[in-house]
Parts: sequence; C-alpha cells; structure tokens
Amino acid sequence: MNPTVRPVPVEAEAVARPAARAVARPAPHPAPGPISAPRIRGAFTALVTPFDVGGALDEPALRRLLDRQVAAGIDGLVPCGTTGESPTLTPAERERVIAATVEAVSGLPVDGAGRRRPVVIAGTGTNDTAATIRATRRAAELGADAALVVAPYYNRPDQRMLAAHFTAVADEGGLPVVVYNVPSRTGANVEPETTLRLAEHPRIVAAKEASGNLEQIATVIRDRPAGFGVMAGDDAWTLAVLAMGGDGVISVASNEIPSELAELCSAALTGDWTRARALHARWLPLFRANFRGGPNPVPVKAALALMGLIEDRLRLPLLPLDEPARGRLAALLHDEGLIRVPDTAPAMTAGAA
Repeated sequence: MNPTVRPVPVEAEAVARPAARAVARPAPHPAPGPISAPRIRGAFTALVTPFDVGGALDEPALRRLLDRQVAAGIDGLVPCGTTGESPTLTPAERERVIAATVEAVSGLPVDGAGRRRPVVIAGTGTNDTAATIRATRRAAELGADAALVVAPYYNRPDQRMLAAHFTAVADEGGLPVVVYNVPSRTGANVEPETTLRLAEHPRIVAAKEASGNLEQIATVIRDRPAGFGVMAGDDAWTLAVLAMGGDGVISVASNEIPSELAELCSAALTGDWTRARALHARWLPLFRANFRGGPNPVPVKAALALMGLIEDRLRLPLLPLDEPARGRLAALLHDEGLIRVPDTAPAMTAGAA
C-alpha cells in the first residue's frame, strides 16, 4: 500500500522536449495505468550498501540495517543512491538491494498515531536516459514507491537537455520521480527555473536539493506548486530547509542516528522549533564528520563499522577512511555515546569489485 498525495493520470501533458532524439530510448510501456505519488516528507535515509570481507553484497547486514531503520521510525528509505555506491553495483545487485528494502517495509500497518510505513525511493539515475528508464521500470516492478533520478553526470547537459532527460524518465519510467540535484558530483546544476518547470509534470513529485545554494533552494520552495516536495540533500542544511518551508532531508547521518533525524524533522514539521534546533546543534558535528577525510560514503561506512553494524568495505576507486580522520571520527562517536571505546585500529582494505 503506497501512501498517496495525488493521483497521476497517464494522459497528463508532460514538459515539452525537443522533437529530435539523439539517444534511442526503450519503446514506451503500453498503458502503464495511473501512478500514485508518495508523500515525500520527513527523514529519509540514503542507505549505505554493505559488503562482506570478500567484497560481495552483504545481504544479512543489509537486512539488519533495514530492520534498524524501520524500528527507529524513519520516514523513508533510499537504496542505491550515492551513499549506496550505486556506480559500482551490478544490475543484479541493485535489484537485490531494492527488493530487500521493499520487503523490509511491506506489510507494515499504520499505527495508532496514523504513521505510515516508510516510503521507498529507489536510486535509478544514470547519465544515459535509456538506461535510467529501464532501471526505473525495473524498480517499479520490484515495488518501489518512487525513483531518485540524478542529473546526468559527465555529459554536462544544459537546462533544455536536463528538462528533456527528467521528462523522458517521468513519461516512460513507470514511477513518480524525485529530481536529484548535486552539481558538485554531476557538473551540472538543475537551475530553479528548470526544477519549477519540471514540478508541473504530474509524475515529478519532489526534488532532493544538494546544490549547497540556499538562495536557489529558497526559490524552489517559494515558487513550487502544491504537493511538490523539497528535501535537503545535506544533513547540515536540514534545519534551514525546514525553516524555509521545505519537507525534510534525504540523510547520510540517519544511517547512524535514524531516530534522531526522524525526531528532528518531526519537531520542525509540527512547529517545535526549540527541539528541532537543539537536535540540530547536538548532531551538527556528526553531520560534518560524515564528509571529512574522504568522499561520501567513506566516513559513514567507517562510523557504521565502528558501531559494529557493517564491515568497513568499499569498492574501488573508494578506499576506507585513513588516519588521522578515522581516529577523530572514533573519538566523536565515543563522545556522543554511539560507541563504547574509540577504535583506532588500522582501516581495512577495499573489497573486491
């Protein structure tokens, strides 16, 4: 059962795109039927993908992480995104991760407070529109509620091309789309005017904004149509985005502290700004630590390993966190009560791809 905000008619008009198509795309699905958009609001965890000592997908560890997230009351789960090392996952591994995530939340009842099960937003974006459509269709078949679609990287598309890409995925992918804007990784910024134009598409339901540009994010929040969600893409910006009227965060830190991020978002969304500010202030050092000493998800995987939740394994070209950053992270986790004794043992080597 998907939580819904607005039904999406199949025959709705899409954002205009160029008549000529430089890249062949899969043939449109025959009459996929109406799509219901999930409510993108609260704290969503950008899940790490755990690997075992041989470098293979560690499914038992993944299921333990998922059970921990659900028990903590997280609002949503985002498998196969940047934090999940999606570029190094095989198609079969991506399917297994998405399927496990859907299974972890399936059948959960609405509780007495009316809380719905976590929404599953599967990362399906690539720099190939046809491949992204195929991945999105497969995520739909596996039961995901929506697709997180990153701006195409390396290709450096302009705004017209970005609009065409996201529109094609929304038209043909079979899932509601969350636009993921992270120019520091993709080399292309989805400008506010483009996001707002895409927001009129009935199957483009939210944006994950990791541009680091507060003015840009504020513009999208101010001018968006009703029902279009705006999620912070950086933990340290969560409070600011919520204060401007945004909807929450797709979080790295909620891998470590899921209940605390859920509480921060809930407090802000219900007007308890004193509590929201206090939680933000307490956990700001962890938000920062998750991006120091190596690119995401290097620090958060080190933290989860120190917490005894996963092996500290990544796939090349990423390597585990090195000293002295690992020692600083261990000390912070100890100070915050997340580990008992700081672990300053040498970092593990990268797992096999």
